Amino acid sequence: MLRVCRALVGTLDADDVWQETFLAALRVYPSTGNIRNREAWLVTIARNKAVDHHRRGVRVPEPVDRPGHDVADGGDAVVRSVEAGETAAQVWAALARLPRMQREAVVYHHLAGLRHAAVAELLGNSEAAARRAASDGMASLRALLAPEDEDLMVRNDHDD
Repeated sequence: MLRVCRALVGTLDADDVWQETFLAALRVYPSTGNIRNREAWLVTIARNKAVDHHRRGVRVPEPVDRPGHDVADGGDAVVRSVEAGETAAQVWAALARLPRMQREAVVYHHLAGLRHAAVAELLGNSEAAARRAASDGMASLRALLAPEDEDLMVRNDHDD
């Protein structure tokens, strides 16, 4: 669920939205009766809390992981952590560039692990549309995250 919150509001505010999500869920859970899909129910609450967060305009998300420093291993952990942070920052930035429907479909299906039927319900469209949005979103992410050299090779292949 935290990954969903990170994707929706960024890493700086994800913890707050995550907490709000679970507090809201705990408040209403006793009165909900039988919930068919608890994951989809929680993702719906997280999405609503993310929307509330954006409406409040709390702060602009900054998608970077802060690397730790481990002196005991001679700084190798710092290098690995920085590299992982750069990669994570690139992925979060690329995810933020996707159209809303694609971004949410990717987040709900690939990060939250929801089935396309549940994603469709959250997005308010058909299962086929949710499947397509997730697929298009992943294709866009691949294009956005492709190394520049690979991008040039693809263009050169099509020039023939």
